[in-house]
Amino acid sequence: MNKMVNTSLQLIASLMAIASLSAVSAQGMPVMSEHYVANVSLAPSMEGQVAQIYVREYSAADGEVGEGDVVLFVHGAGTPAEVAFDAPHSTYSWMRHLANAGFNTFAMDTTGYGRSTRPYPMNDPCNLPENQREEFVPQLIAQDCEPSYGYAATTIASDWDDIDAVVDYLRGLRGVERVHLVAWSLGGPRAGGYAARHPEKVGRLVLLAPAYSRNRSEEAPELPVAGSVFSKQSHADFIANWDRQSVCANQYEPAAAAAIWQAMLESDPVGATWGTGVRRAPRTITWGWGPSTVGDTESPMLLIAPIHDAQVPVARVQELYEDLGSSSKVLLDLGCSSHNAMWEMNHLLMFEDSVEWLRSGTVNGMTNGSIRRGY
Repeated sequence: MNKMVNTSLQLIASLMAIASLSAVSAQGMPVMSEHYVANVSLAPSMEGQVAQIYVREYSAADGEVGEGDVVLFVHGAGTPAEVAFDAPHSTYSWMRHLANAGFNTFAMDTTGYGRSTRPYPMNDPCNLPENQREEFVPQLIAQDCEPSYGYAATTIASDWDDIDAVVDYLRGLRGVERVHLVAWSLGGPRAGGYAARHPEKVGRLVLLAPAYSRNRSEEAPELPVAGSVFSKQSHADFIANWDRQSVCANQYEPAAAAAIWQAMLESDPVGATWGTGVRRAPRTITWGWGPSTVGDTESPMLLIAPIHDAQVPVARVQELYEDLGSSSKVLLDLGCSSHNAMWEMNHLLMFEDSVEWLRSGTVNGMTNGSIRRGY
């Protein structure tokens, strides 16, 4: 189905698909609402079909929204945005923190994540890698279990297209020209790559542990790319990965981890029934956010490098800072923090710096340079 021909249909469907739910938890507290934005998918596993992109919102109960007030959160490779950025425990919701500071915050799940449309091949456990089937779906071992789809479910281009649909929706909804972006991990190539392609729609960026590589190809491979369709994470995977990065005493709260894992399962009701419960995410083929693209990018960026991150090493974030063409860039060196920094002991330091950056383009009054926090 031709993408341009369907633009009008897509916009009409977006308006019809809006769901405005929830309410004010207390007077003066941010209002939580939910939206769905329809987008004709570019994902190889459902190309040409309409995906419903889930968007969660927090807005001030009685505040007005103006230029520079709208912030869109973009998730990483596994955890959906409404869990990553709206953790249901204590003060760990980055979305609500910014909303309390006067921003109108939104978080989106790209195709295949959380409450957005899941490509059908993700519902077939036979599409799990063979060595994972017995562990999570034991009944399959007694069956002739052949994969029904043998390619990666999504691509960075389909993610950029989903982001563009949501950004355009928010620009129309709030009457603004530009939207700020906050992203985590693989959200770096998603948000940073999108900003490089649509600088006229993007304000400032905050990238936590952005998955940058100087070796990433600028060109797309031949698509679709053969291999696994999606990945999984069990509770044991989740805790083991976090524990190996927890160096400081009381770096994270077990109660926070339990609440976050429960939110993960709630965001994936199908995966929750596999074995003892898993969180599923599409395998995404990436390209186009290497040194050339980054060097040409002029969007202001706050880059956050958690010192104990074992998934995106600090050196890679430093390389991004060096390669970035923007003259407005700050590197935040965050102590006692892992890849999951927004759920850990120093999260409020990072949250407050993001407020200053998104409001004024400074951190501690700096528009350029490095700063250390939490040591």
